Amino acid sequence: MFIETLKNRAILISLMLTVAAAPVALADDRPALDADVHAAVEALKNASPTAADLGKNAAGMLIFPAITKAGFIIGAQYGQGALIKPKQGGGYYIDEYFSIAAASYGLQAGIQSFGYALVLMTPAEVGYVETSSGWELGVGPSIVIVDEGVAKSMTTKTVKDGIYAFTFGQKGLMAGMGLQGSKITKLDD
Repeated sequence: MFIETLKNRAILISLMLTVAAAPVALADDRPALDADVHAAVEALKNASPTAADLGKNAAGMLIFPAITKAGFIIGAQYGQGALIKPKQGGGYYIDEYFSIAAASYGLQAGIQSFGYALVLMTPAEVGYVETSSGWELGVGPSIVIVDEGVAKSMTTKTVKDGIYAFTFGQKGLMAGMGLQGSKITKLDD
């Protein structure tokens, strides 16, 4: 009975991940994803001056324009984004493409869409992202989640090496389920 219940839950989680991935841009639609990434960078700069300041000194940034998460007891989330790197003389370019996905079980309900950015302060963090065969958030380099309270006390002088996470553009309502355990994977070219 217990094993059958686990099998049913595993099948349901797989189905939810498949459904959650359907409405997002496919890896083959790179121009649309590029446009979404550029728009998300601007939205992040407007939403968080702290993120804009950190971005000026960062070695790179993983930006996910739209992550969708949904669930009722069993939940899933999925989104696609890109690693951007600074250009000589200013600006940035899109280097590689990534997905972020998670499944969870527990007390949760709702549906939500949001943007997510990981500001990578040194080449070591960028290298970790580029060479990982799948990076689970919460395992590997430490991440500082920047909310309004943290952002008020941060300056470019107080920032240390590491990764700083920003959430922006939330739409919808979701209770429960965090980003811990989300897996970031490089998309095939």
